[in-house]
Amino acid sequence: MLVTKSRAVFYLALAAALWSLAGILIKLVQWNPVAIAGARSAISALVIWAYLRKPKFTWKSDQILAALFYAGTVLLFVSANKFTTAANAILLQYGSPVYVAIFGSLILKEKAKISDWITIGLVIFGMFLFFVDKLGPSNLMGNVMGVLSGISFAFLIIFLRKQKDSSPIESTLLGNILTALIGLPFMFTGAPDAVSWIGIVLLGVFQLGLSYIFYSTAIKYVNALEAVLISVIEPILNPIWVFLAIGEKPTMWAFIGGAVILSSVTLRYALPAMKNKALRSGI
Repeated sequence: MLVTKSRAVFYLALAAALWSLAGILIKLVQWNPVAIAGARSAISALVIWAYLRKPKFTWKSDQILAALFYAGTVLLFVSANKFTTAANAILLQYGSPVYVAIFGSLILKEKAKISDWITIGLVIFGMFLFFVDKLGPSNLMGNVMGVLSGISFAFLIIFLRKQKDSSPIESTLLGNILTALIGLPFMFTGAPDAVSWIGIVLLGVFQLGLSYIFYSTAIKYVNALEAVLISVIEPILNPIWVFLAIGEKPTMWAFIGGAVILSSVTLRYALPAMKNKALRSGI
């Protein structure tokens, strides 16, 4: 199937929207956090394997490294949420655009433009505003895990992007299998109830499985920085689902921060697309 740049951007946005369901769905699950991560990854692995039917495991370094960083991202983020506030965890993870801009230029030779750095600055500023009333020192261990989760997410994107001429989705399949194996011992700490199992299934099928199918498809047609910047809509959508589900209203700062993030990312990618379309039309 031919995937255009516009469709790739849509797939990235769709993946981020599915990721954003994590907060509200995890609230349904009463279980050990690492067990949750392992169980949802096990289900996600089945979804991705069913989609691929015959996965191509090359066992090359890029495929293995992406799988390792995938597992690291998922496990560190879940752990960060346990040891610090959810706001701290997600804000620290989304320092990843900076890491991608720095390491992506070294590993992928995809240099960031001035417009990219401006967008990164606005995104970080918007994230700060978004969570300004929720941030706190919390636990040092959790904050460190949040930072490490962002670094791991950055390298996941970079090594998925390095497989642009092959099939990067196998790395997410391997990453899910690894995460499931790591989470397996924690699953024996207790048994989730029926409602929790519904949450786990939804997390595995939609929040991880389908999302990474879209993400792995799209990353072949965009650069690494685009892949991470577009995904920052995830933390904006998260409180929207919470508001719709339980009526918890975002604060004024959250609205302002969200507007800064959405407008900066939209302008960064919408304006060039409109310009190219105008040139092709001879306007």
